[in-house]
Amino acid sequence: MASAIGNGCGSPCGACKFLRRKCQVHCIFAPYFSSQQGPLIFASIHKVFGASNVSKLLLHIPLQHRCDAVLTIAYEAQARIRDPVYGCVSHIFSLQQQVACLQAQLMQVKAQLAQNMLESRNLENQQWSGNVAEQRFNPFCLTSMNPISPQSSIDSIDYGSINDGMSMQDVQSIEDFSIQDCSKEISYNNDLGELQELALRMMRNYN
Repeated sequence: MASAIGNGCGSPCGACKFLRRKCQVHCIFAPYFSSQQGPLIFASIHKVFGASNVSKLLLHIPLQHRCDAVLTIAYEAQARIRDPVYGCVSHIFSLQQQVACLQAQLMQVKAQLAQNMLESRNLENQQWSGNVAEQRFNPFCLTSMNPISPQSSIDSIDYGSINDGMSMQDVQSIEDFSIQDCSKEISYNNDLGELQELALRMMRNYN
């Protein structure tokens, strides 16, 4: 639309050229419709809104906003010619549908991301629980948390360390030797008793 803005001097502006009238010095359309492209753009505006209505509208708009108003009027006029029923509203509806679709996709992506983070946390918790359970029930783990009963503590005594490193064969030999000594002592006591009984019997016979 910037190319359609005229300089207001020389040849008539595009609006006056389309209307086939003499362009005045203070023509309200001259700054916005050039003599080259202005007639084609002003044709759609005149067909939809009318030249007089557009001039009255621009007179009620501040000078610094008139250029934007002309751009908007030209866009609305061209949209109404393309779509006589909805005009620029159809394009607005299309943009709204695109925004809604993008918002739905964004929400879906956020939900999927949250689900992936939750599954990742659950997996980490399961792995941590599995490691703790493995350490708790592993009998070879130094950090075992299994309770130890008194009987198991007694059974776990290393008798080899008590016997100063003696082998099981040496321990068995000592046990056998002790048993033999006891049997010899019992046999000796029995022999002594028999001798005493024999001596008493001889003394009775001698008397």
